[in-house]
Amino acid sequence: QGVEAQTVANCYTALDLGVEVVPVLNKIDLPSANPDNAIEEIEEVIGIDAHDAVRCSAKTGEGVRDVLEALLVKVPAPKGDPDAPLQALIIDSWFDNYVGVVMLVRIVNGTLKPKEKILLMATGAQHLTEHIGVFTPKSQNRETLSAGQVGFVIAGIKELKAARVGDTITHQTKPAAAALPGFKEIQPQVFAGLFPVESNQYEALRDSLEKLKLNDAALRYEPEVSQALGFGFRCGFLGLLHMEIVQERLEREFDMDLITTAPTVIYEVVLRDGTILTVDNPSKMPDPSKIEEIREPIVTVNLYMPNEYVGSVITLCTQKRGAQINISYHGKQVMLVYEMPMAEIVMDFFDKLKSVSRGYASMEYEFKEYRTADVVKVDMLINSEKVDALAVIVHRANSQYRGREVAAKMRELIPRQMYDVAIQATIGSNIIARENVKALRKNVLAKCYGGDISRKKKLLEKQKAGKKRMKQVGSVEIPQEAFLAILRVDD
Repeated sequence: QGVEAQTVANCYTALDLGVEVVPVLNKIDLPSANPDNAIEEIEEVIGIDAHDAVRCSAKTGEGVRDVLEALLVKVPAPKGDPDAPLQALIIDSWFDNYVGVVMLVRIVNGTLKPKEKILLMATGAQHLTEHIGVFTPKSQNRETLSAGQVGFVIAGIKELKAARVGDTITHQTKPAAAALPGFKEIQPQVFAGLFPVESNQYEALRDSLEKLKLNDAALRYEPEVSQALGFGFRCGFLGLLHMEIVQERLEREFDMDLITTAPTVIYEVVLRDGTILTVDNPSKMPDPSKIEEIREPIVTVNLYMPNEYVGSVITLCTQKRGAQINISYHGKQVMLVYEMPMAEIVMDFFDKLKSVSRGYASMEYEFKEYRTADVVKVDMLINSEKVDALAVIVHRANSQYRGREVAAKMRELIPRQMYDVAIQATIGSNIIARENVKALRKNVLAKCYGGDISRKKKLLEKQKAGKKRMKQVGSVEIPQEAFLAILRVDD
């Protein structure tokens, strides 16, 4: 099928780190497979020799043994001193209902045995190793793991957050002088509110998130109260794919009915007094009069597509405030590199990319830096009351258009009431758009057949007064579709 954007990005990272790259052609069982074309692409795009690339099918098992043999031949033997103080890198960790947290580790230096006291260098926590071993692919216990080996460690750890990926394990009695480089705390990049449709499902949602977190250390959540949606959770995700997976698992595995607010990113807000705030929720954005500047996260986006879709993809990137960094042609494929605000990516960029490229384009993005941006918070008011869950942060140039479009969509979605419903979009105290949902009206003049006009006026005034009273005490129920309207606004 050819090279994908994510493959290219990961391969460049590996080459930068000086790692040996072994080209493998998978899915050769497909009728449409074209291995020779894929080899040409690898050599053109990545610049490595791929004439002897291993061909395999993970589905049928064909060529899998050749892949393992190629790894043995081409990947250099690991370096390390088995007699040095223990340094073991946690590659992965997951929760097992029977033994607790299982850590997958790579022993860089030293030797590890069962019943030894270990120290996790990032947290300072101490544990006793219960079992160690390797996967073949079934787990098999071993008496030792030494430098160069990859295996599992079980040490009676009860919480996944205590065994962080990238942390270094060493002996408590003879610790290593320093942790292995490269460890950094995983930080969520995308935030969204998750609220149960039925308010009595709040505790069930909490339990579901707790169970998910057992095997997903990157998931963050904290309780959140919304005037419109009630009790729920503000959740942090690594990216859009992570958010979609968590949502889908909550709905499929835990049978939750959820309302999800529009995803947002972390903004840095510099106040006039010099204070810097991080804002991950539009409802927490300070008053515009107190803000000196707002900085938004910028990402580097790698896009890979057939050359017939380049024009429409470039147009889409320009609409999303992207700046082109590079364009390169590789046969019939094109690679575009753009710098783009992450807020534009998390809204609907991926869906639109697939639409304009008929599903052939692939993308991969990586955080670059924070930059000053002219962004504003657009609030939505229903009958002069702010609906916090509908607030969104957008670029000032798009704010009027987005405000008008969201208000128009909500006018279609909010059912008619017994009184007029005013939908307004505002920036601070300035109203930028307004739509009205007209009231349902009974024909109070139906029983009047002629007669004095003052009689009709009296009936109409009475109806008007009744509607006014209703408006003062009535509350408008906003359907779930209205919260999704923010995501469906076309550029």
